[in-house]
Amino acid sequence: MPRMKGDLFSSQHVVQPAVAPGMSVENAKCLKYAVNGEMYARQGAMIAYRGSLAFERKGQGVGGMLKRAVTGEGLPLMAVRGQGEAWFAHEAQNCFIVEVEPGDQFTVNGRNVLCFDASLSYEIKTVKGSGIAGGGLFNSVFSGQGRLGLVCEGTPLVIPVSAQAPVYVDTDAVVGWTARLETSLHRSQSIGSMLRGGSGEAVQLMLRGEGYVVVRPSEVTPQKAQQH
Repeated sequence: MPRMKGDLFSSQHVVQPAVAPGMSVENAKCLKYAVNGEMYARQGAMIAYRGSLAFERKGQGVGGMLKRAVTGEGLPLMAVRGQGEAWFAHEAQNCFIVEVEPGDQFTVNGRNVLCFDASLSYEIKTVKGSGIAGGGLFNSVFSGQGRLGLVCEGTPLVIPVSAQAPVYVDTDAVVGWTARLETSLHRSQSIGSMLRGGSGEAVQLMLRGEGYVVVRPSEVTPQKAQQH
């Protein structure tokens, strides 16, 4: 049997042992989690692991199932327990980490969640100010203290928001934002322009206050949103 030499591969592609428990960025398309106890991940997102780990589907409970039925939003999760290392990815999308601090919250679309610390909790909430005209905007709001691993197509943009400089984001491109921001729908076209065909950018989500919003450099089509 041929012997594989380590120098056959570029050092940037060879994974290194974790130095501490928890989540880290392995590369632009993958997150690594050194498990010492329990963590949660999107179902089907594990691409490799080593060590003594068990993977179990996490139920949403009756309340969570009802919310998902009404909103269409949900997090199909699995619990990962034991000791070892696991790697997570989703359709080669870009990965990044959000640090959730005590007393703060981060709201994110469920399709962008990859994995997170067991110390974080989440619930599905309506995006305030979106109304029915927003297509039914519902997000998962994370709170507590820990790391939240997210994915999106392309390199995410992190845009600071202030009371003096609100940010307007396409509802199909927004990934998430600090939950203390005030949200509302903003119409950037006149009715006359819309009747004439418009620009295709009629309504945006306006965010104001102090915080930041994460935006992906692409839009989700209705067909693609259903697939995720």
